[in-house]
Amino acid sequence: MKILAIIPARGGSKGVPGKNTKLLGEKPLIAYSIEQAIASQSFTKIIVSTDDEVIAQIGLDYGAEVPFIRPSELANDGASSIAVVQHAVAFLESENEFYDAICLLQPTSPFREKGFISKAIAKFSTANSDALVSVLPVPHEYNPHWVFEADDNGSLQIATGEKEIIKRRQELPQAFFRDGAIYLTKIESIKNGTFYGEKLSYIENNPSLYVNIDTMEDWVQAEQIVPTILSLI
Repeated sequence: MKILAIIPARGGSKGVPGKNTKLLGEKPLIAYSIEQAIASQSFTKIIVSTDDEVIAQIGLDYGAEVPFIRPSELANDGASSIAVVQHAVAFLESENEFYDAICLLQPTSPFREKGFISKAIAKFSTANSDALVSVLPVPHEYNPHWVFEADDNGSLQIATGEKEIIKRRQELPQAFFRDGAIYLTKIESIKNGTFYGEKLSYIENNPSLYVNIDTMEDWVQAEQIVPTILSLI
């Protein structure tokens, strides 16, 4: 299977200014995802999609390819990740480069255990699914069967639509949330505008490595984690 790794990194960031080039530990944030992609030896090509020349140079310095500079309309706050990936796929296909699937590696989820990318791809290759995402378990107190939504009248109803709440924690079905570390998707689904397709499989990540950097509080958390997990990633 020919898999294209895409590491999206725009220059503008309001929550953490300049976060993709900001040093986390001893290297720029974006470097973690590039190095992990290379170490996995799983990809036909590894690219950085960016609108920023400084980020582009860092991508090249750490061993990724930067075949284009992303258009400005795909680098603002309103640009969706799927549009960014579709642009990358279309550009490479215009250069007669074709892939079976893409792997989105978001720099904002920089900590992936050694071998985790390869393990995810192995599961994706045998799962007969359209896509695979990395996940973490939802704590039972936030399970959707125990979560309430407010209706237009100000009353609460169970988020799942059930009339009676599940009373015992042991009876709750497993629930997961996307941790942001890995999205693997077949090209057909990407072209149809979705990372998930119709059949979605998953792989559980290591919760001790979880951080999703969007705010300065997240950045501080990442700085606190990084010295303790360097041997794992």
